[in-house]
Formats: sequence, structure tokens, C-alpha cells
Amino acid sequence: FRDDENCHKQVSPIRGGGSRNTSPSGRVGSRNTSPSRQKVIKTKPRGLDEETVATFGKVVHPDVQMEDNIWAMLPEDLLNEILARVPPFMIFRLRSVCKRWNLILQDHSFLKFHSQVPSHGPCLLTFWKNSQTPQCSVFSLPLKTWYRIPFNFLPQWAFWLVGSSGGLVCFSGLDGLTFRTLVCNPLTQTWRTLPSMNYDQQRQLIVVADRTDKSFKVIATSDIYGDRSLPTEVYDSKIDKWTVHQIMPAVNLCSSKMAYCDSRLYLETLSPLGLMMYQLDLGYWEHIPAKFPRSLLDGYLVAGTHKRLFLVGRIGLYSTLQSMRIWELDHAKILWVEISRMPPKYFRALLRLSAERFECFGQDNLICFTSWNQGKGLLYDVDKKVWSWIAGCALQSFNSQVCFYEPRFDASVH
Repeated sequence: FRDDENCHKQVSPIRGGGSRNTSPSGRVGSRNTSPSRQKVIKTKPRGLDEETVATFGKVVHPDVQMEDNIWAMLPEDLLNEILARVPPFMIFRLRSVCKRWNLILQDHSFLKFHSQVPSHGPCLLTFWKNSQTPQCSVFSLPLKTWYRIPFNFLPQWAFWLVGSSGGLVCFSGLDGLTFRTLVCNPLTQTWRTLPSMNYDQQRQLIVVADRTDKSFKVIATSDIYGDRSLPTEVYDSKIDKWTVHQIMPAVNLCSSKMAYCDSRLYLETLSPLGLMMYQLDLGYWEHIPAKFPRSLLDGYLVAGTHKRLFLVGRIGLYSTLQSMRIWELDHAKILWVEISRMPPKYFRALLRLSAERFECFGQDNLICFTSWNQGKGLLYDVDKKVWSWIAGCALQSFNSQVCFYEPRFDASVH
């Protein structure tokens, strides 16, 4: 991202005049109520597509700030109902309005209301460091707006963005010579360092949150360190410890990128050829002999909804013949079925040179492509079959790390 005022909305105390005056006496001037003056317009309040009726054709006077005593008289449960439906990034700003609201947003009753309302929707979280100062920006897909979140609450060693799940974000890093892992909630600014693994070496990690029992797990896959293979380890927040599981029976990984889908973790392997699947509930690895498409240059596994698993990658030996394609795994026939191709105009804009690297990740049947050199982001909706550029600022092209993120106040690190 470009770090400037026009690019991001700083998540800071809300400005005066942001509240709406809904009192009839608060609007001055006569109005023409003739049906002929009515018209239907499109608005997007809080990021939702809704049709509303503008009942008057005259210019509406600017809203004025609501009287403090009106908010002060609201019952606690009604205020919780209202705030629970405000987009999380707006609530983040409302914490500084007054002490009462700041306390309400930390109250269990509010978190209960918040957990029962529909999710805000997917966002893109980008993390990078400028002169060792952590920076974080979030792009809300429903609101199509960038927000800056202060991220100076994390320790300096938290450098690598592992991923996100259920409102929690996982980081890892080296604290001296020790490999450490932490999980945080960016909205509540709370974080928790996990205990050391049984085999304390740098590992490939993935975080999985469970909202039903308010817990999370972190999976450290089998890695080769020196001349030995390290076993799979799983951290469970309910018992606050790592447990050692089976060593993955694969000699050569095709990619370190993983996808977690339907309580199963998938990795690409060359030996044996196909996929390795780790069943989290059973704790063992299984080989799936799904052959990769021919002429696949680089492949990324992406998890979709309802057990859907996608493979995304470039096809073609020469730059003029290359294309980006998306396959879905047919679990019954154990083969990859092509479901989409990136239009050439998007492919050329995303990757101008055949040797350029790109990143790919997904959530809820949304697939995001980012180009390291072009600083661009491209989004594909598998269900709607729609391609679109990420609005606003270009992605940081140097050292930014990106993942999907669901903002939630009720996601706890404890």
C-alpha cells in the first residue's frame, strides 16, 4: 500500500458530525411530498446492497450531531443492539467517544450481541514493517474502503504473517535464536504468545479458529531440519500446549503453501506425486494420488466452502502462451477439473513478465492474486465468476504480507 493520507482511512476517534439526527424537528424546511418527486436510488449503508427510497427530490440539509443526552438515556441492551450492528471498524473508532462506550465495547453482553449478528464479510489484511515499525491496513470488501489499524502492540520479533481465521491473526518470528508464535485480535489489540514447541525449529504454520467453542489450533507441519524430519505438532488453546503427531510420509514437497478445508490440511507433494492430507480430528497423514495438470508451472492450493478445494496456477512453457487457470478437486474421481481461466487482459496486467512471482490465497470461494513486482491485487469470485481489481491503493510491492481476515470483537486469544 502507499502510506499516505489519501490512501487509507486512519482508524482513530470518530469525527464530530458523524452521527445522524433522526428527529423530525432536526430537519428544517418544507418538503414536496408529491409522488412525482419520488425516485429510487442505490445506496450502500454499511457496505450492504440495499434499495432505499428518497422520498423528496429537494436537497437534504446536512446531518447534525445527535444530542448527547439522547444517547445517554438509551437503555444498555438497546445500545448494545445498535452497536452490535455497526461495522467493526466504525466500532473501533467509537471506543474513544466516551468512557461509557469504551467499557461497553469490552462488556460480555455486547460481545454476546456482536457474536449473534451476521459477519461483516471478508477483508484483506496487509502487514509490513517500515524501519522495524509494524504497519497494518485492512481493505473491507463490503465497504470497498481501506482502514489503517495501529499495530504497535506486538513484540518486535513478530515479523512473519502466518494467516488469519475467525477474527484471529497469527504471527511467527525469531526471538533471538528461539522460534516463537503468537495469536492476536487486531480490533481488541490483545495478543498471546504460545508456548514453545516440542521441536523448537522454524516451521510452516497454519491457524484454525473454532467460533463454537471459542478456541483455536495452530498446526506446524512436518518439516525437514538438517538430516532429520520433524513430526507434525498441533497447538490447542483449550489445553495451552503442543502435542506431537505423525511425521508426514512425504519426501519432497512441491510447495510450502497449505490449504485447510473441512477439518483437513492439504499440501502438494512431488514424492509421492499428488497431495498429502492431514486429518486434524484423527491426527494422521494420508496420500491422495491426484495428478497435477500438464505444464503446470506453479500451483497454489486454495480452500473453498463446503469441502471445495481449488488449485490455482500458471500453464505454459513460453511467456506468450502462458495463462492462469483454476481447477477444483473431484474427490470421488481424484482428479483436477478446470473451472475457470483468467482473462488475458487481467493476466497481462498482473504479470507483465513470465518470470514474475505472484501470491494466491482464498477464503469463502474468493481467490485473491497479488503480484510482487506490479503491486496489484486481483480478486476472483468463484460463485459469481467475476474478476475485479482491488479498489484504492496498490499493494505494497516490496515486503508486504497479505491474507484474508474477518474482523470480530468476540474472537478471543484466551
